[in-house]
Amino acid sequence: MTSAQRSAALPDVPAIAEFVPSYEASAWYGVGCPKNTPTEIVKNLNREVNASLADPTLKGRLTEFDAVPLVGSALELGALLVDETEKWRRVVKFASIKLE
Repeated sequence: MTSAQRSAALPDVPAIAEFVPSYEASAWYGVGCPKNTPTEIVKNLNREVNASLADPTLKGRLTEFDAVPLVGSALELGALLVDETEKWRRVVKFASIKLE
């Protein structure tokens, strides 16, 4: 498991962070919209997406795939994007990865 914690679906499989401290690489998905979308539309979309993720049927279905729904605000998603971009920027720089 490359996530920070063990998977609920595979509790006997250790997370890599148990062997390599601070290591974490996990996939995530977010719903976004164009930069100049009116605030009210963003709020409505966010409210509906969060409500969907709280629905027991959808939550159960996601759990079958070992997905963990994260509800939050547009600002929190923006902060995650900034954090993830910086994390992977450091990895690319450290590994001297170049576009070909």
